[in-house]
Amino acid sequence: MESKISHFETRVGKITYVTLINRKGASIVLSSLGAGIVSVNVPDKTGKIGDVVIGYDDPADYMGDGPCAGKIAGRYANRIAKGRFVLDGVEYNLPINNGSNHLHGGPDGFQNKIWNVDKVTDTTVVFTLHSPDGDSGYPGNLDVKASYRWYNDNTIKLTLEAKTDAPTVVNLTNHSYFNLSGHESSSIQLHRLKINATRYLPTDSELVPLGKLSTVVGSPMDFKSEQFIGARLTVNFDALKFGKGYDSCWAVDGYVPGKIQPVAFLSESASGRTLEISSDQPGVQVYTGNWLTGSPVGKNGVIYKDYSAVAIECQDFPDAPNNPDFPSTVLRPGEKYVRHINFHFGILNSENK
Repeated sequence: MESKISHFETRVGKITYVTLINRKGASIVLSSLGAGIVSVNVPDKTGKIGDVVIGYDDPADYMGDGPCAGKIAGRYANRIAKGRFVLDGVEYNLPINNGSNHLHGGPDGFQNKIWNVDKVTDTTVVFTLHSPDGDSGYPGNLDVKASYRWYNDNTIKLTLEAKTDAPTVVNLTNHSYFNLSGHESSSIQLHRLKINATRYLPTDSELVPLGKLSTVVGSPMDFKSEQFIGARLTVNFDALKFGKGYDSCWAVDGYVPGKIQPVAFLSESASGRTLEISSDQPGVQVYTGNWLTGSPVGKNGVIYKDYSAVAIECQDFPDAPNNPDFPSTVLRPGEKYVRHINFHFGILNSENK
């Protein structure tokens, strides 16, 4: 195992990249901009190593990019309706940056901040960030930590932590986009996806939850067994019409706070690569890259297009601060926010069958 550190002076400030290489020669590259994943280089069924996440050649292009590629979204990942919520009788107003709603903490969210590189070892990188009281309208001074660990079995273990000095709301996730054929491949429609969920969150036309959960049975939202991602993308169904593809949150079956369990399984037969995601988050947002066209120029000059990659984001439910029946996202002084997301990259017909 080894680590390498690189620094880049860019138009948006000094950005640090850290590369972690395991004993099998597989590697990940992490960036201080957004505490993000820049590359994941893992073998296919023939042993050939390829990069399976989208990203950009210019480190500064991650600042303010529409896809939020690879980064930690916050202070609240996903949408808050109308940019408003009430906490302990006080109404808070947040920047509107997605239709009439607030998305991923707003234009100055955690994904668009340069984090501190707090610790680097041969297996671990720890990023930290201080978000002051009133940052993008949120109450409380919030201190956040994102710890990445890279293992010899090609597993990334991400731990997200936060603490506050005043009541606030928090919802953090990693926003990587995967294409197991390689980031330069044109489509994920022939990837197969399984989601450990029998219910999803219906939304309005702006993708804000309606406040109830619906069964996936008999609908194109049913991924309890493996399905080709592209098989039902154009079905006449509200969730698909509203998002121009999948951009919905599923409620993970058997959710218990603090319990890490399988959430999703992604595979691609030509490369033989697989991705198993596990987490202790109650929801998983699946976004099939429906608006990737127009992204900054990708790594090695690749031009990404719609449906070039899929984001699988373990998180709390969108708009939970305005839905008391959803799992609470309130964090109070003396409490500690801790969430885990694990990404295990494997090979079909090997450890995963």
